[in-house]
Amino acid sequence: MPNIDTIVRQINKGLVPQFEARLREVLATQDREWLIEQIVRLTLDAHSLHEMDRRNLQEVKAARRQERIGRVREMALDREKLAAFIERYSGHDRARLISGGYMLPTALAKGTEMLTDQMRTTTGGSLLLFAKDVLFALLFGDEATNTRLERTQRELLTLTVPRDKVEALDFMKATTELSAFGTWQDPESVSNDQRADNVLLEVEYGEIEGELVGNGIVQALSLINNLEINEQILYARMMNIEETTLIA
Repeated sequence: MPNIDTIVRQINKGLVPQFEARLREVLATQDREWLIEQIVRLTLDAHSLHEMDRRNLQEVKAARRQERIGRVREMALDREKLAAFIERYSGHDRARLISGGYMLPTALAKGTEMLTDQMRTTTGGSLLLFAKDVLFALLFGDEATNTRLERTQRELLTLTVPRDKVEALDFMKATTELSAFGTWQDPESVSNDQRADNVLLEVEYGEIEGELVGNGIVQALSLINNLEINEQILYARMMNIEETTLIA
């Protein structure tokens, strides 16, 4: 009387020729460079694969950063353009973004998972990219990026983001990341948290007269939250820094 292992081996033996033939047909239609990449991956150990993936990720991030810097240069952000941005998108909450055709009404409820491209319209995707470019310019923009803001004082932005959503802000540079646990009691019981795994992002930036940079940061983060991060409350704090120094 054969056991289950014997039966499985017999079935596999009969299917192997069909599987091999089908696999050859599919692989014959694939791109040559992709096939080489897959063969290389199959020959590497786990450590080598991790290191290769890490290098590839860094290269992708560097390329995206250069693309963003190019867009920021073209933006040529100054005081007038910043004021226009704040006025233009003031009041663009989730409801207005949906009614304005930036988001789909079926987008996931706030406090759940991050929103993907499938939950935004093409216009919404463009606005999200623009909001990130503006945030980058406000935090890191200078003459090299054609950002013309007369910064008169130093401020510190502290932003609390769930660890599984921090990738939405991976374009930010020169930030300090700290781990933190948070508790959130949602009145609507959609996203109650007990010791939620959060990341604190801290970054210094230059403020201008009238606190317009801070207002612009809040506006940009509001758009990013509503279009992607999708938290019910995104905690951000800005405070004046009297003096800072780097110690070697």
